[in-house]
Amino acid sequence: MTVAAKICGLSDEAALQAAIDGGASYVGFVFYPPSPRAVTPERAAELATLVPPSVKKVGLFVDPDDDLLRQVLAVVDLDLIQLHGEETPERVGTIKDLTGRLVLKAIKVAARSDIDLAENFQAIADMLLFDAKAPKDMADALPGGNGLIFDWHLLAGRHWQKPWMLSGGLDQDNVAQAVAIAGPAAVDVSSGVEQSPGKKNPAAIKAFLDAVKGL
Repeated sequence: MTVAAKICGLSDEAALQAAIDGGASYVGFVFYPPSPRAVTPERAAELATLVPPSVKKVGLFVDPDDDLLRQVLAVVDLDLIQLHGEETPERVGTIKDLTGRLVLKAIKVAARSDIDLAENFQAIADMLLFDAKAPKDMADALPGGNGLIFDWHLLAGRHWQKPWMLSGGLDQDNVAQAVAIAGPAAVDVSSGVEQSPGKKNPAAIKAFLDAVKGL
């Protein structure tokens, strides 16, 4: 099967170029200031000029207000809005109407009941993303990009009305196993291709994308 890949949390030209050259279908920019991967709208706009039309530009937001969405979209021509907070289906619909963009809704998973919540978003989100839920006692936990893995078997055999991605602790060594178990059509990586939090490693990006190509 052909599996698409998204490299998220990009903030410099070398890493972005590695993602593009390696065949990533999506590149992600984080607009969540507490994250070490966060970029300003202006910085994202600079990087976005390097992205060819064949690669989709994704903006990651966490419970954004309307002003932030307008501010970012005024300078960055994003293709997708990724919502990685506690947004309700109603809020997802409002954001779609406000931005006119496709919306990718992240579902944070620790148990089967978390995956069942995705049913509430199938009618409104354009894509779904399943990521690992950070435990409540995890220090300095972020909404995503914590390098955590959840039980991929929870997704095995599940079918969704919308396209979906798998995320959470993926890297070049485990992505084949993850895809074999969960069966996603796309995978998303951030911390798994970093040399330190927020600092992407172009060689690791290439290795991850090569592993995905080999699936």
